[in-house]
Amino acid sequence: MRVWSKPARVVLVVAGVGLGACVLAFLGALFLHVAPANSVSKEYRSQVDWVVYPEFEQNWKLFAPDPLQRNVAVDARVQSVGADGTVVTGEWHGLSAEDWAAIRHDPAPSHRDQNLLRRAWDFYESTHGEGDARAVPGSRGQLAERYLERIALQRIGSAGGRVIQVQLRATVTAVAPPAWSREQVDTAPQVRELPWWPVQPEDGKGLS
Repeated sequence: MRVWSKPARVVLVVAGVGLGACVLAFLGALFLHVAPANSVSKEYRSQVDWVVYPEFEQNWKLFAPDPLQRNVAVDARVQSVGADGTVVTGEWHGLSAEDWAAIRHDPAPSHRDQNLLRRAWDFYESTHGEGDARAVPGSRGQLAERYLERIALQRIGSAGGRVIQVQLRATVTAVAPPAWSREQVDTAPQVRELPWWPVQPEDGKGLS
C-alpha cells in the first residue's frame, strides 16, 4: 500500500476542495439560470450568463418544455450604393418564408432550415427588451444583432451594389387556442421593425 507524503496529501486535499468548489459554483449558476427570476439571479445575471453562455447559446430546460404559441415571420431588406453613387432601398425579403417553403412537404428537412433563423430571432429577443431596440448590457446583445445581420446578408446578397445598411422586421401572430378552450388570445399580427444597422466591410465577405 502506497503511503502519500504529507505535502502530497495537502496538495490532493487543496485540489479536491478547489474542484468541489468549482463544481458547486457551476451547479449554482445553472440553478439560478433555470429557476424563476429572483433577486439573486437578477443581481448576478452577468456572472450567471458568463457561466451558462461560454461561447454558444445553450437552452436549459428544468421543467416540461413550453410549446410554441406564436408564429414569427422574419423579413429583411438592404440599402445599397450603385456605381453612380445612387442609394437604393431594396424590397422586403421573406427569410422565414424561404425556410417554410424548404421544410414543407420535405420528409427530412434540414436542421438549418428549421432552426437557424428561428433560434437567431429568439437569441435577439432574449438580449433586447420587449419592443426596445437597445441591447441589454454586455456583449451578447451586440452578438445577437451581428448574427441576425449576417444571416440576412447571406440570404439577400449584395443586391447589385455595395450594401451599406440592413434592416429586419418580425411579424408575430399568436396561435389561436383550440375550440374547447376558454382562453382569449389576440391573434392580430404584431409587427416589430428594427432600426437600420450599418454594414461593416467584414460583414459583407462572401456576398455575391
